[in-house]
Amino acid sequence: MQRGTILFLRIAIYFIGIIVLTLLIFWLPRLANDTAEVFPEFAYLRFPVLIGLYVTGIPFYFALYKALKLLTYIDENNAFSELSVTSLRYIKYCAITISVLYVIGGIILLSQNALHPGIVIIVFTIIFSSVVIAVFTMVLQKLLKSALDIKSENDLTV
Repeated sequence: MQRGTILFLRIAIYFIGIIVLTLLIFWLPRLANDTAEVFPEFAYLRFPVLIGLYVTGIPFYFALYKALKLLTYIDENNAFSELSVTSLRYIKYCAITISVLYVIGGIILLSQNALHPGIVIIVFTIIFSSVVIAVFTMVLQKLLKSALDIKSENDLTV
């Protein structure tokens, strides 16, 4: 693969990470405070929701780290390796974890009668995106594993 493509993908991953980190640090606490002021009946949910969103940042950043590692393997012409399969597996687990955390958060908000339709759209979008990423990485992982098996079979016959 060309170095320009790998560089573009690395820059995109760093850019996404910086944007999400900026949102988590600056925008989210301000939004939580403003929402608590406007809707004081839901002010008790401010910190549980913030904690839940910060917890979902952990698998998100771990998946970004593994994506960077995967790009490193591709850049070193080591794309067809067990390391790449492992990175894809971790990305899949992170996407599933994010989906599960958002489902749990949605259920908790629903039980508290705090699930606004706008929040439902955001929650479903994140859940759907994470499931799509999980399925896509699962397919890539199986495809890469099959290619590794074929490669090792060919190496043994030669």
